[in-house]
Amino acid sequence: MRVVADTARCVGAGQCVLTQPAVFDQSDDDGTVVLLSETVDPAHADTVHDAIEMCPSQAISVIED
Repeated sequence: MRVVADTARCVGAGQCVLTQPAVFDQSDDDGTVVLLSETVDPAHADTVHDAIEMCPSQAISVIED
């Protein structure tokens, strides 16, 4: 599974970081999402899906392998 983040769409709410800090971070410049890894460890799959659902701007998606 790969994570894709649309930084132009991101509003910097930070819900992804709070939900899965091993995969997501926020830019120091503008607070938008930063992917720490595009490839998701299967152990984090459930929380990554939770982060996608919580994202208010729907800026995060996954591509299933």
